[in-house]
Amino acid sequence: MITETGKVVALSGNRVWVQTIRTSACESCSARNGCGQRALAGVSGGRANQVLVTNSMGARVGDEVTVAIDESALLGASLLVYALPLVLLVLGAVAGHQLSGGLDAVAMLGAALGMAVGFVVARRVGSNPARDYEPRLVKVRQALSDPGS
Repeated sequence: MITETGKVVALSGNRVWVQTIRTSACESCSARNGCGQRALAGVSGGRANQVLVTNSMGARVGDEVTVAIDESALLGASLLVYALPLVLLVLGAVAGHQLSGGLDAVAMLGAALGMAVGFVVARRVGSNPARDYEPRLVKVRQALSDPGS
């Protein structure tokens, strides 16, 4: 399970906005020198990210929370978003080339069509509520109340 600590910054119905700064994993990762995520974090200066999570643990604004997502869900989502359109792009290019008798313009059109179909399929499959691609709260540490109020 991949976890990240953050702070609840807003409530939205039965969900909460959690703000995280993704730096802790980069420091302990063995691939940190060749990783695009670390490069992006360096450019953004560790800028905060916000994620909308179902409030299953009664978190309130100001609470420190831990959000988690299963590795298998992250891997599945990555394959769906990156690999499926790429594979369909290549298949579309090959099919366009074969069906046209070698015309490059038809192969490019087939590639574009294949990639577009891949994105549409990924969007439909990814928006299925039965899929568990959403991070969830696993721990809440209540914020200390302000003694001055």
